[in-house]
Amino acid sequence: MDLDLAQVRAFVATAEHLHFGRAAGELFLTQQALSKRVARLEDVLGVRLFDRTGHSVRLTAAGERFLEPARRALAAADDAIVAARRDDRPLRLDVWGHLFDPMRTIRRVVARRPDLPIEPNLKRGLQEVVTALRRGDGDAGFGRVHALDEPLPDGLAHRLVRLAPMAAVMGEAHPLADAATLRPADLAGTTVWFPAEIGKLDFLDRFLAEFGLSGEFGGVNLGLDYFLDHLRDEPGHVSLLPADVAVPADVRSVPLTGPVPLYSWSVIWRAREQHPVLRSLLAEFAAAAREHGWLDYDPAVHWLPATELDTRPAGRAPR
Repeated sequence: MDLDLAQVRAFVATAEHLHFGRAAGELFLTQQALSKRVARLEDVLGVRLFDRTGHSVRLTAAGERFLEPARRALAAADDAIVAARRDDRPLRLDVWGHLFDPMRTIRRVVARRPDLPIEPNLKRGLQEVVTALRRGDGDAGFGRVHALDEPLPDGLAHRLVRLAPMAAVMGEAHPLADAATLRPADLAGTTVWFPAEIGKLDFLDRFLAEFGLSGEFGGVNLGLDYFLDHLRDEPGHVSLLPADVAVPADVRSVPLTGPVPLYSWSVIWRAREQHPVLRSLLAEFAAAAREHGWLDYDPAVHWLPATELDTRPAGRAPR
C-alpha cells in the first residue's frame, strides 16, 4: 500500500487542530479540498480516522493509532526533501524581541536538530523583517507578530509556536520581592517600567489596560543588563519578563497567576517561496510544543490580549 503524503499531511493537520477549517487554512487549501484528501486516505486505509458530529471533530481509535507514525512519516519525507535540495546556504532566521531573550527558545529547538543549517540575525525588528521578506531578503523570522497594527501582507504566513508564561521582575528591595506568586492586580500599587516607548510595546500596553495598572515607559533599550540594573536601583519599579528568563540572585522573578499572562512567539515566512529547511524547523517547533506544553492555553487560567484570541491554539500544537 502506497500512502499519498499530501493526504497524510491533511490528516495530521486536522488531527492537531481538530478543526477542518483551521487545518485547511494552515495548508493553504479550501476546506472541501482538505476533506477530500482525508476521505481518500480513509478509503485507502479502510478505516475511519475521524468522528464528525455536528461541529465536533475527534479522532477515532484508529486515528489515534495512526497519528504518531504519520508524523514520523512526514518528518522522514521532509528530511529527504531537505537532503535532496540542500545547498550550502543556511536558512536565514531574523530574530527580534531581544530583551525577552528569544534565543533561549531557538536554542532549545535547534538542540533537537543540530544538523539543521540555521543562521540567526538579530539586527532587524518586526517591520523591517516584514519588508525584507516581501522583497526576498531573508527566509524566515522569529518573534512576536501581533505587534503589527494590521494583518500580515499578502504572501506572508505565520505560525504560533510558543506561548510563554510571564513573571513580574523587580529588585530584591521591592515590597513584593518576597512573594511566591503574584496576581496582575497585585501590581496596582507599583509602577510597571520598561525602557522603550509604549507605542512599541503592544503586549504591555494591553496588559496595563486590562488590569488597570500604571506604567512608565521611555528611554533607550540598552539590553538586559541595563534593564536589570534599573530594577535594582528603583525599588518602586517592576517589569515583566518570560518566566524562564534567568535573572541574577539580587533580582526577583515572581510568577504571575490568576490569570497567567502569555507572550506569543511565532515564525513568519514567505508562503509560496520557502527555504527547504523551513518545514523541518517548524516540525521541531511543533514537537517541542507537544513535549513542553508550549501551546497550552486555558481561558480559565491564562490571559492573552483580546486581539489574539482568534488565533489561540486551544492547547494543540500546529503543523
